[in-house]
Amino acid sequence: MNEVLTDWRALVGRHLLHLRRMPDKLISATVLPMVFVVLFGVLFGSAISIPNGDYHEFIMAGIFTQVMITAVPNTAIGMLEDLGNGLVDRFRSLPMSPSAVLVGRTVGDTALRAITCLAMTAVGYAIGWRLQGGILGALAGFGVLLLFGFTMAWLGALLGMRVRSPEAASSLPSVLLMPLMFLSSAYVPLGGLPAWLRAIAEWNPISAVAGACRALWGNPAAAGDSFAARNPIPLALLWLALILLLVVPSAVRRYRTAVAA
Repeated sequence: MNEVLTDWRALVGRHLLHLRRMPDKLISATVLPMVFVVLFGVLFGSAISIPNGDYHEFIMAGIFTQVMITAVPNTAIGMLEDLGNGLVDRFRSLPMSPSAVLVGRTVGDTALRAITCLAMTAVGYAIGWRLQGGILGALAGFGVLLLFGFTMAWLGALLGMRVRSPEAASSLPSVLLMPLMFLSSAYVPLGGLPAWLRAIAEWNPISAVAGACRALWGNPAAAGDSFAARNPIPLALLWLALILLLVVPSAVRRYRTAVAA
């Protein structure tokens, strides 16, 4: 077990070192999310009202959640590059755990999103967003958010070993995940939806994560009397645990098959 942990630390350190040496990657990962904060918070915030609070504070959890979803295509493309440029072949010749490559990639990409969150928080505060749940609530909310990003990174790693081209890795997540993103409480409250569609949206994992962040940050919540709407924190943790239990073993098995081919 100590050897496995050592392998994990080495590969995570490799990816973090790459972040230091490639500032353009940091810029591209932070500028666009900051633009989203301004667009949704300032432009849409002046036109959209919610019944139980300020839209500036409501939308921030949704934008953070959206940024975490970008881990899917980014990690998928990174895995394709690792498999195609000979890096994995070099790792295969070393006495190291097969999971280390995947852990290094997913943790490294999650660290990049943590940096993105810092930049978005600064811009959010500039447009009027506030963390009302105290220090512990703020940290817990960002913890749920990064756990979601880590989960999406594992999903991206699995996708990257399933598709054959970077084009498919970048476009397929949008086809699969964007409908889930819009059919959630990330951007707007769900009270105006038909009952059957509202029930689907309330049980959406993205709604659970956004709702958990709002609850922990003390921000306005999406109205609803269902179990999912009233208990977003345990529901979000349950969803993320289930997804990780399904995706992580599948990704490790797929990696072993890919490097053995």
